Order: sequence, then C-alpha cells, then structure tokens
Amino acid sequence: MSDKTGSCLCGQVTYHVAGLLRDVMLCHCSQCRKTSGHYVAATSCPEGAIEVTGNVTWYRSSDAAQSGFCGTCGGNLFWRPDGQGRMGIFAGTLDAPTGLRTSAQICAGDKSDYYSLPEVPVRD
Repeated sequence: MSDKTGSCLCGQVTYHVAGLLRDVMLCHCSQCRKTSGHYVAATSCPEGAIEVTGNVTWYRSSDAAQSGFCGTCGGNLFWRPDGQGRMGIFAGTLDAPTGLRTSAQICAGDKSDYYSLPEVPVRD
C-alpha cells in the first residue's frame, strides 16, 4: 500500500505517506486508551516517508515516546517512539480506502473491563 493521505477532524493537520504502511495493530494499554478514549488502531511508516502539513502539538506521553495531535480540534494523529525512526499513525485518520487490514493486537492483558477482545491474534 503506498501514497496515502490523512488528516485530523478539522483538517488543520494533513499528511501524505509515500511508501508502504504496516498492517494495523490494536493496542489495549492504558496509555492508548486514555489518549484515544478506547483502544488504538494504528499503522506506521518510516519517519522520512511522511510529510505533515499544519501545526502538530507534541506531548511527551512516556519516557520512550511522544504523541502528536491537532492543536485546534484535539484529534489524535501520531505516536513517535524515541530513536526508532518510525511514526505511528492512528488508522482512523487515514483517508479511505486504506487497503490495510488489522493483523494483531498488543497489551491485551491491560485492556479495560467494558469490552471483549476483537477476533485478532494477540501478540503480547
């Protein structure tokens, strides 16, 4: 899958990805749940493959990563782990059709009690 575009809810932040995106992974960790309001569905690409337009606000969400969101509408867009050279992209911000599939889920042991795990392989 190559040459994908996406944006936040209000359109103030847009992005273009040149190249392949990883399949979507679901993360059930408490940090992702608090960031998004539910579990996160995300893909990723090399940092050099994404061009972002607009003002992304970066928040140091842990000792090892930053989360990026639109400063206008608050839309969660990105997750950037330190020193890995890649950018996580919240899959729901991609323009359809994405051509992606959900291939795995992580941190299933940290999920909340109000939902059941989707029928996707767990990689913990």
